[in-house]
Amino acid sequence: MLNTEPYTRETARSTIYLALARYSSAMSATMRLIQLLVIISVVALAISRRAVASDPDISSDFILPENHTGTTVDASFFTYTGFRGLFDQTPEIFTATKASMDEFPALKGQSVSYAMLQFPPNTIFPPHTRLDSAGLMLVLTGSLEVGLIDSKNVLYIKKLQAGDMFVFPKGLIHYQYNADPNLPATAIASFGSASARSVAVPDSIFTSGIREAVLAKSFKTDISTVRKIRAGLKN
Repeated sequence: MLNTEPYTRETARSTIYLALARYSSAMSATMRLIQLLVIISVVALAISRRAVASDPDISSDFILPENHTGTTVDASFFTYTGFRGLFDQTPEIFTATKASMDEFPALKGQSVSYAMLQFPPNTIFPPHTRLDSAGLMLVLTGSLEVGLIDSKNVLYIKKLQAGDMFVFPKGLIHYQYNADPNLPATAIASFGSASARSVAVPDSIFTSGIREAVLAKSFKTDISTVRKIRAGLKN
């Protein structure tokens, strides 16, 4: 049934007021939703940054070990002598000697650590990754082949000589290889964390308890090959 009531000025004004009220209500709800989304985004960003941070920031100059007695230290606290004599030795197998906060407590909270890498002839630091820090390596003696795989599965390979440096971005798989059959190589690596953890790819895959059938299918090989690889990693 059609409305036959005269469409007066008052009727028009009431219609406009009602429309404005509904629009205002809708806009208020939209603005509240936008404000809520902004708050959630800010909080999520803060949490994600905290979660991926390599080392927490500290509010003091340095952190004393828990077992330290007293409130003062001398210069020995800031000194590490664990690398003494290593430059005069050539180990029979690849050896990585760390200077992290476990070995050098003064590094705690400083977001830095070192490792000395010693490569006898024809030895390798197998593919590995560091989830909490980038690495910067300096070759001191000999030569090294280094390889790096980025997140797009692109492989970068470089032959380094003494004095060369190479950066390994955080979280990417990489390796170092001394292909020289006669000469050893030595390098020092620095990390942006006081406790940069290394995760070896072969060990993580083949010695972690994953079923042989799963590994064989994943690598498109047979179980006997998987067993040979596992046996080799245990030796």
